[in-house]
Amino acid sequence: MLRHEFRPGRLVAGMAFTLAGVIYVGDAGGLWETPWFVVIPVVAVGLSLAGATGVLTRALRRRRGIRRGSGADTAAGSETTA
Repeated sequence: MLRHEFRPGRLVAGMAFTLAGVIYVGDAGGLWETPWFVVIPVVAVGLSLAGATGVLTRALRRRRGIRRGSGADTAAGSETTA
């Protein structure tokens, strides 16, 4: 049973921030040297992709809801109670 609905936009944003954190941790740990401005495009692109994913998800869910609501199975007499 799901406790909440899945939001892929938040997943994409979380992955972008995780990548930014890994970049900084690798720099701090001495594994590689990263200029300070590298993380800005990573976060900006990640947030842009997250926004686009969220808009697309909302549009698909709204469209699916309209399609489900217009079927014959939503008639008043066809609902069963459990």
